[in-house]
Amino acid sequence: MSTVFHNPLPIPVLGFCAYSGTGKTTLLKQLIPVLKQRGLRLAVLKHAHHDFDVDIPGKDSYEMRKAGARQLLVASHVRWALMTEDPQESDPDLEHLLQQLEADQADLVLVEGFKKLALPKIELHRAALGKPFIYTEDPNILAVACCDDTQLPAQIQRLDINNIQQIADFVLQYAEQWQAPAAKPLPLDACETGHGDNLAVRQGIEKILAQVTPVAASETLALDECDNRILAQDAISPVNVPQHTNSAMDGYAFVYSEPLPQEFVIKGEVLAGHSYDGVLQAGEAVRIMTGAPLPQGANAMQPRELASESDGKVSFSGKLKCGQNVRLAGEDIAKGAVALAAGQRLGAAEQGLLASLGFAKVQTRRRPVVAVFSSGDEVCQPGSELKPNCIYDSNRFTIKAMAKRLGCEVIDLGIIEDSEAALTAALSGAAAKADVVLSSGGVSVGNADYIKKVLAAIGEIHFWRINMRPGRPLAFGKVKDALFFGLPGNPVATMVVFLLFVQPALRKLAGENAWEPQLLPAIADEKFKSRQGRTEFSRAIAQLGNDGQLHVRATGAQGSGMLSSMVKANCLAVIGERDDAVEAGQPLYILPFGELL
Repeated sequence: MSTVFHNPLPIPVLGFCAYSGTGKTTLLKQLIPVLKQRGLRLAVLKHAHHDFDVDIPGKDSYEMRKAGARQLLVASHVRWALMTEDPQESDPDLEHLLQQLEADQADLVLVEGFKKLALPKIELHRAALGKPFIYTEDPNILAVACCDDTQLPAQIQRLDINNIQQIADFVLQYAEQWQAPAAKPLPLDACETGHGDNLAVRQGIEKILAQVTPVAASETLALDECDNRILAQDAISPVNVPQHTNSAMDGYAFVYSEPLPQEFVIKGEVLAGHSYDGVLQAGEAVRIMTGAPLPQGANAMQPRELASESDGKVSFSGKLKCGQNVRLAGEDIAKGAVALAAGQRLGAAEQGLLASLGFAKVQTRRRPVVAVFSSGDEVCQPGSELKPNCIYDSNRFTIKAMAKRLGCEVIDLGIIEDSEAALTAALSGAAAKADVVLSSGGVSVGNADYIKKVLAAIGEIHFWRINMRPGRPLAFGKVKDALFFGLPGNPVATMVVFLLFVQPALRKLAGENAWEPQLLPAIADEKFKSRQGRTEFSRAIAQLGNDGQLHVRATGAQGSGMLSSMVKANCLAVIGERDDAVEAGQPLYILPFGELL
């Protein structure tokens, strides 16, 4: 007996189970109209143990399906039906089938069959059939509907199988008392555990952000130069938007007053960029174009397609009411209101909004300066000859690209050799020029990790083990006044750690307000493995399914050095530290890459 049922719907699901011959279908045929009369909108899912047809041989739908169509949707003005050919060796998946229902069109789903699954059920039992009870092996049985001859222990809810009204009462009570399960907690929430130098992901982020102070310096830039910059002060609107009360479409502006005349006298025409100097009176109208200011006295507008003009007069069809199709002055942004708040990152929409308000220049925060280097004698510069037992340096290029996309100014320090003298000079020089110093490699437990000794001598540094994969080792601290991040050496781990820890720090440093990573719910299309006590970030591909939900699958092998897995991916599938796996069909969260990668 399966012990887990995850209801994927926002409405309750209740099963009816019994051995063959007990009368499940007969009872449901009597119960459904009673529940309908009591106001419940019902969906029914029936489990069949054999092949079946739902249309008639000779009909077009039957012939097209038999000709090989895997899915066939037949629709008319009274009903539509989707037929899917899905041959399987085992029973169909109940959770998948439930997701095919239109949950917003029903209050309750009744399921006939699936007696081996762990969904809440009512058992039907007739003593005369001599069949064993199901409830003794299934703790999900809520009640037993049976005949008078059936003996039940007192602790089992008993229903009269011949009393449809009583069974309907029980079903209604179940539907009214049902509560949707609590939403799955975000995998990066503050409840994650960690202690000492072993930190949960959220703990690491919070410790880092507590050390970040936004840059104070600002500069005035022309609007064309503001893309991806952070607004330093509130942009206060100097005008109303829209500036005048105006027409929302082409048609006729008129005076709405009771009683309305059958016809309105046309007094003139108002084009966009022009105005009508007079004052409209009751019974008068003007032709008007979209965006043109409403004349004084006018308080409504009727579109051209609902108007009929003849001999200098116009009559209207359709509904008429005061204020219709009119855009009021300042209804979008009022004069003196905050159009964009300080801390807003400026993109195309924000630049357009500022331009619409007349801003040619705005005050923005100074760009954060980020110095980047790689360490290790085993890494070579791309374009040079690859030395024996070495690899080309990829981390520096992914870090630089991501930092630039966050609007940072980047200083490339190249590859620093593994020596205390070279690292000391590089770190001291970088800290004098940059707000943040980023390195990759040299933060694990290797004997040649000179960076640890250097940082201990010239900076304030913490070496943490984050309860996550990939990207467990992380160094964070300060060198002089500059923040320092020591990222892992594995390429994928470097990118994941940048996304999770460096990105929020750089956004806060730049002055961006209240940024949080956007986690989206999705359905796993395959099993994602993990281990309890750590948060797993699997490279994955998310796409919108036919059910209107995001579905996600892994890119394949998940080695920390496999950059191709990041190229194929568009998100990270996140398995929280409470879970050791997410099964196919179960919900999980994804962290989209967005434009950063």
